[in-house]
Amino acid sequence: MNVLDEIIQDQLRTDLPELASGDTVRVSARVVEGNRERIQVFEGTVMRLRGGGITRSITVRRIASGVGVERTFKINSPRIDKIEVVRHGQARRAQLYFLRKRVGKAATLRERRTTKA
Repeated sequence: MNVLDEIIQDQLRTDLPELASGDTVRVSARVVEGNRERIQVFEGTVMRLRGGGITRSITVRRIASGVGVERTFKINSPRIDKIEVVRHGQARRAQLYFLRKRVGKAATLRERRTTKA
C-alpha cells in the first residue's frame, strides 16, 4: 500500500449505513452561517450513488414547497454529521432520474421486502 492509500484509509468513515438507490434518508449536514455553525437536516430519496472510496457521493431529492430540490453530499465529508435510513425503497434502476417527472404520491417508491430469518 502506498502513502496515498494510507492517508485515504484514515479519512474513510465507518459509521455509515448501507445505502441504495430508492432509500429515503435523513442527512444531517453542518452549515456555516457567518461565524455560527448549525446542523441542517435534509430528508429525501436517494436518486443516485456515485464514485467509490473517498470520492463517494449521493444525490438526494425532496419536494420543498412544491418544487423539487436535489442536493449532492460527499459521504466521507467531515461536514456530514450523520446519515439515517428512514426506509428502504425498491428500485430497479441505479439512477432514478424518472422521479424528476413525478409529483406527489407518484414519486414514492414501494418499500423493499425483507426476508425473515
